[in-house]
Amino acid sequence: MRHSIALVTGATSGLGYAAARLLADGGWQEVIVTGRSLAKTKETAAQLADETKKRIFTPLELDLNRAASAKSAVAELVKRGRPIDFLLLNAGLVPTKKRVITAEGVEASQAPLIGHHELTVGLLNANLLSPEARIVITSAEPARGGVPMFKYTDLPAFAAKYYGGDRTAAAEALIRSGPKVKYSPNTAYADAKLMIAWWAEALARRLPSGMAVYAVSPGASNATNVARNAGPLLKYLMIPIVNLIPGMNQTPEVAASRYIQASEFGTDVSGQFFASAKGKFSGPMELQREPHLHVRASQEAAWRAVVKVSGADLSHPASLSAVS
Repeated sequence: MRHSIALVTGATSGLGYAAARLLADGGWQEVIVTGRSLAKTKETAAQLADETKKRIFTPLELDLNRAASAKSAVAELVKRGRPIDFLLLNAGLVPTKKRVITAEGVEASQAPLIGHHELTVGLLNANLLSPEARIVITSAEPARGGVPMFKYTDLPAFAAKYYGGDRTAAAEALIRSGPKVKYSPNTAYADAKLMIAWWAEALARRLPSGMAVYAVSPGASNATNVARNAGPLLKYLMIPIVNLIPGMNQTPEVAASRYIQASEFGTDVSGQFFASAKGKFSGPMELQREPHLHVRASQEAAWRAVVKVSGADLSHPASLSAVS
């Protein structure tokens, strides 16, 4: 992969900001940084330039909650006409105590995936990813299971109970937090991160042979906007306890370094989910092998649901014959 142009979403703070700095240190020629507000994103680009002494940061407005914003961002990149080598889909959200539905009709913690899908599909359809591009999307430890206080929805069981076994309809219900979904912020978070892992593997089957995508958990890093926006139980009980346990927290720079590490992986592990070892939240990341992550029916259901909700699909999937 060339180290020419990288694009980082959610780069105005936290892990996205740290990743942008790491990319500058790694010799990238241009780093496109995105945020909801163009003014704030311009400030971020200027601050990064001052800190790194490198004038390589380009601001781009992108609000993942609005389809129109994703389309505008893609249109702006089309005008530039320069393919992206590394697409880091970092922006995310911890859901609040009460259910929040965006103007697009999506549960708030699921909205970043919809926006990232719209951006990724737009770039692929416009031929704006380089032939050996790498895509990294942020997932989290709860997607694999075994994390205290977090439990993902059993999609096959949920589909069987309410949707006649239709996993696509069930996945769409989770994305929209429909009437059959009993809302819990921790479950909503786990569901959103599991949906991302499934989406990545479904996308991998559709990418041209030289490209690759990976879902990556950055591990625990509490000095971020995501952690600061957490609910009271997490913010005032679990996070302070975690901070006292050696190895259970890490700086944004260490967490973001996982993204950079994954950007160098080969196509042989495209679509896979990488996270901490079971029972840990920091340290070396491993390929996750839990069976529920690798059920193709669930992966394809997640993809189809995201396509339906977003209205965005690939014009020419590379490996359509391999998709069941």
